[in-house]
Amino acid sequence: MENARDKSLFYSRFWPGLTLAEDSGLEIEHLGGAPGVLSARFSGPQATDEKNIQKVLELMREVPALRRKARFVSALVLSRKENVLKEITECVEGVIAIEKKGRYGFGYDPIFCYPPLGKTFAQLRPEEKNKISHRGQALKKLKEFITDYLKKSPAPR
Repeated sequence: MENARDKSLFYSRFWPGLTLAEDSGLEIEHLGGAPGVLSARFSGPQATDEKNIQKVLELMREVPALRRKARFVSALVLSRKENVLKEITECVEGVIAIEKKGRYGFGYDPIFCYPPLGKTFAQLRPEEKNKISHRGQALKKLKEFITDYLKKSPAPR
């Protein structure tokens, strides 16, 4: 949340309208919440999705199924003129798969398994994933907030 808040407030200084910032990450219980805020750079300065996935799979290689719990977290911050209007945090629970599966998505999607469907996020078509993902849920709440906010706000001059 802190990263999203910092970005939103910083950019809201240069723009009179609404400013939205988002920060997301994968938290793996067995790794103490890592990669967390370092999700994009987990494998080092030259990180790629593939390198990050391989690092997670290596760290989780000997971890039994019951200890592979993970969650994707999304933090959204909407601000205006250096004032936070709304903060939203959403997450989706899952487990780290043994191997990569699927061709959709990005990041850790090929190894993040969503138990209710028995599939990784990369096996879900985008429209399926968006209905259940951390970002999809956060954006749904944001849409509700903005709709209400615009109804209550005076029209700009």
